[in-house]
Amino acid sequence: MFNSPDWVFSMFAFLGFLCCMIPLPWHLEAWNTGTCLYMIWTGLSCLIQFINSIVWRSNVINWAPVWCDISAKFMIGTSVAIPACSLCINRRLYHIASVSSVTKTRAQKRRDIMTDLAIGVGIPVLEMILQYIVQGHRFNIFEEIGCYPATFNTPLAYVLVFAWPMVLGCISAYYCVRTIVELAQRRAQFMEFLSMNKNLSSSRYFRLMGLAGIEMLCTIPLGAYVIYLNATAQPVLPWISWANVHFNFSRIEQIPSVAWRTSGPAVLSIEFSRWFLVVCALVFFAFFGFADEARKNYRLAYVSVAKRVGLSTAGTVSTGGSWSTGSKSEMAYNSRAGIMPVFVTQRTEQKRDSLTSFSTDISIGEFNDAKEIPYSPTETATGSISKESLPSTPVDGQTIPLPDTPALAGSGPTHGVTAVPRVIVDSPESLRNSIDIV
Repeated sequence: MFNSPDWVFSMFAFLGFLCCMIPLPWHLEAWNTGTCLYMIWTGLSCLIQFINSIVWRSNVINWAPVWCDISAKFMIGTSVAIPACSLCINRRLYHIASVSSVTKTRAQKRRDIMTDLAIGVGIPVLEMILQYIVQGHRFNIFEEIGCYPATFNTPLAYVLVFAWPMVLGCISAYYCVRTIVELAQRRAQFMEFLSMNKNLSSSRYFRLMGLAGIEMLCTIPLGAYVIYLNATAQPVLPWISWANVHFNFSRIEQIPSVAWRTSGPAVLSIEFSRWFLVVCALVFFAFFGFADEARKNYRLAYVSVAKRVGLSTAGTVSTGGSWSTGSKSEMAYNSRAGIMPVFVTQRTEQKRDSLTSFSTDISIGEFNDAKEIPYSPTETATGSISKESLPSTPVDGQTIPLPDTPALAGSGPTHGVTAVPRVIVDSPESLRNSIDIV
């Protein structure tokens, strides 16, 4: 890995930037501050390393002094920001596992976000400021690497700069162990909280726990190893005074690759510091780049881009299905269509030149002693009355005699309808298009 061509690191650094930036929008919707800060710090660091590896591929010329000032300070902050973001994630997971209430007020949520910002942004910014105390000169430029921070190798530097990742890793380990204990004791209450939280599922919770656990396990031993490399790569000089450390502060050291690659500890320290960022980005994508919400957003993004460029999306979203309109036993649905079934009801009616049929709730048996015959839907009237045979202006509540009953199809007794007066309610014209006589 450390002896690979320059273009290999440039390619992986850009991929690391994409792996962190692509899932960022839907993680912002969940308001998971620690995860979003992790993606921002790691993604921007990969982008900076990608640019540096392109600009200073075969030279040590100071092309952009201001860029080097900013990027060198950003690298100092990133070395602390990634463990700090891991601490934010572990701390949030612990509070979820040990929650005493399934709901949080708006003030509590705002306080949690401010605390995460203080840890994930405040501590790295403070580290950038403290590093100036032991900053021997402006910055370094390594061939094939680019801009690199310059820290005077003195015992005070180990307290102010090099020891911070280990301290944050130990605090994260404390929260991680407490989270496991709380999960074992309050599993039922924990699942209840997850069911009430629409932005955090159990799958996402354990993926966050896996990411934070890996960061915790890697931060402590790697932080200790970095301290060892800094102590052995070059001699540790005593702190004399502020003036001594910042003497000729504006100078810029430019080191070609033939010089810095001759020292094994220097190669290991420099290459490890930039490849570690790429590994962090790829580990994050391995946990969250193939989740259900990620695949859903990839599909939506593909459909959106395909529509803009005119590509067909028929293979992605199916909009059709096959149905037969026979009886229920003959009805078939194409399960690959991906749509809800549409039930079509077929009714066979005899067309009549009459008004829309309606039914009164009055039984003929209530007015005479004739035997009531139950209605059968199989019986179909063969005759009808026309609209012209009815009075043109019916009056509400007026008794109107009906014409003789038409003959019914089929054998069986019928009842005389004219023997019973009926009251026709004053209904709209659209409802008086036909009358079926039973």
